[in-house]
Amino acid sequence: MAPRNGRWWLTRDCRQLLIRATPERIYGLVADLPRMGEWSPECQTVEWTDGSDGPVEGATFRGHNRGGPANLMRWSRNGRVLEAVPGRQFAFVTEEGGRESTEWRYTFDPVEDGTLVSESYEVHWIPTWARIVDVPTNRFRELGEHMTRTLDRLKQAAEGAPYDAS
Repeated sequence: MAPRNGRWWLTRDCRQLLIRATPERIYGLVADLPRMGEWSPECQTVEWTDGSDGPVEGATFRGHNRGGPANLMRWSRNGRVLEAVPGRQFAFVTEEGGRESTEWRYTFDPVEDGTLVSESYEVHWIPTWARIVDVPTNRFRELGEHMTRTLDRLKQAAEGAPYDAS
């Protein structure tokens, strides 16, 4: 069965969740990239690089990830903040092989009961070997599940409830 996007490789996807907190509060959690490992089941740690020390456009970072079957795959990627608009939007792009690879975007839309948070990605380029690995590991499904878990953890943190980091 083909994935929802109709292809056997990653292109883009999005998840949304209503969080009962202000857009500014949730933005503050997401944009604090060194804390991303608290929310994301894939991202383990992030550090700012090249003199960057916070979430502003152009800031650079290095993220360290774990995933795949039984979480046996480990990799690190450099990245750059594309947009940092407090309470509205936060976006960054990761690099693969010296090229822009995957763009990640979070948007924060105020609604009556809180904030509708969207997490999305769009793949600009990944190497052929990674495309081949995507099919048997069902990377599309895995990323979708990870986005859902990330948003659930953000919700629990933003709403002040304890969360299960497993």
